[in-house]
Amino acid sequence: MQTKKQSNRKQRREKPAEGRFPSARHTEKRPPKRRSSEGDRPVKDDSLMTFGRNSVTEFLRADRVRRVYIKEGRKDERLARIAEEAASRGLPVLEIPEDKLDAMAGGVVHQGAAALLKPYEYADLDRVLSDWEGKDPILILLDGLEDVRNLGAIVRTAECAGAAAVLLPKHKSPPVTAAAMKTAAGAFAYLPVCQTGNIRQTLEGLKEKGFWVVGADMDGESLYYDANLKGPLVIVMGAEGKGVSSLTRKLCDFCVRIPMKGKVSSLNVSVAAALLIYEAAKQRGE
Repeated sequence: MQTKKQSNRKQRREKPAEGRFPSARHTEKRPPKRRSSEGDRPVKDDSLMTFGRNSVTEFLRADRVRRVYIKEGRKDERLARIAEEAASRGLPVLEIPEDKLDAMAGGVVHQGAAALLKPYEYADLDRVLSDWEGKDPILILLDGLEDVRNLGAIVRTAECAGAAAVLLPKHKSPPVTAAAMKTAAGAFAYLPVCQTGNIRQTLEGLKEKGFWVVGADMDGESLYYDANLKGPLVIVMGAEGKGVSSLTRKLCDFCVRIPMKGKVSSLNVSVAAALLIYEAAKQRGE
């Protein structure tokens, strides 16, 4: 049975607030040490690495690198530029045999370049909301996501589309690993990623600040491009193959679906997230 409060929120959805919400007051506990996932080698907080030319370049530009590794031998122009930029920043550049770089990457494609990063720091949600006050931020909350490559792909899309942040529930999200970094192609250097606590408390707190919560669900009430995605918005994406959990779905103000006209019944979660994120950006005229 729909409560009066839920009914009022759905009625208000027809005329969303014009990006008005007060400053947040949100505290976070220190994130736990990251563990391996999806075949990644273990990553410690003080030894997180990224691999691949684009990723290394973006982290260099964001001043997030401690040391650069380049494969020994003949170098193409892009590898030479990476080495030169690192040296210009006063960073050590070490040339190592390609087989050692392979072992260091643990299966991640490195393209002859790797970087030891400064300890990864989750962003503070309070600060993110403060930076976006008076605007219409898009937040993406990941409910039960498991594959670190999907995490990287979603972070990359969110950064490209101008979203405010990706929210990772502490106990229901993959860790930030080398594979996630590689897939994101440097987006982790720019997009705030916030580690949050309980999903219910997080969503209820954001609703109090004026956010609408939309879930991606195969049985959603409307098609994603017909829904009103304006105003401060939280897009909730579920786990691969499982979708948004039933408990989290009840916390959503409404759910949307993506039309499936082929024989395959679902999209990869990172592709589905991209459709919703860019639809929300389009409705903002961006």
